[in-house]
Amino acid sequence: MALLCIFLSFILGMSAAVPQDLSGKMLVFPQETSSAHVRLTTSRQNLGAVTVCQRSVFSELTRDFSLFSLATPSAANDFLIFKKAPSGDISAYVRDLSSTFKGQDYQLNRWQSLCVTWDAASGLVQLWLDGKPSIMKYFSTSNISGPMIIVLGQEQDTYGGGFDIKQSFVGMMTDVHVWDYVLSPHHLDNYSQRFNFPEGNILNWRSIEFSIIGRVLVQNEQHPN
Repeated sequence: MALLCIFLSFILGMSAAVPQDLSGKMLVFPQETSSAHVRLTTSRQNLGAVTVCQRSVFSELTRDFSLFSLATPSAANDFLIFKKAPSGDISAYVRDLSSTFKGQDYQLNRWQSLCVTWDAASGLVQLWLDGKPSIMKYFSTSNISGPMIIVLGQEQDTYGGGFDIKQSFVGMMTDVHVWDYVLSPHHLDNYSQRFNFPEGNILNWRSIEFSIIGRVLVQNEQHPN
């Protein structure tokens, strides 16, 4: 009976990674935890450029927390978006190299769109918050390579794990897309305004494979401003 209970708990704690259309849906992370997260599935193992966009990141947290975590066996922070406390500053990591984008208007209890771009050809990283660009910063000209684990809700300090409750995300998140190229300023602006934009060719919110581990809920989107 004990083994059966463990098996059922595992099944209930993890949804199958099959493609789903999450249009009009949002992920709800309702509490601080060192375990609950969403794992996004990709078969890609080499990236020379990345654009990550998340529409409607909504939280009341005043501490540090992770917004997007991509790890490979060689680098736990191969591509990480991390909100710093207590300011509105946002840090980006590529190939374990990091820098903080200061003066960002990241607000509590408000839906906002956030995109981060990186291109190995130039090594440049740029952040776009609500369609407004930051300065460009030099990070790395080395490709992201190896099997990738992508996590929402936690920050990976090790490949697929090493979670810290004080870095967990609490709030709502939707419309996550990832591309293997730098999206144009026109399309980044369109994304922020919910106009037409090319769907992600690595991760596409309208056809996305994901697994839920722990207490994370899929709910109807609450029409961000």
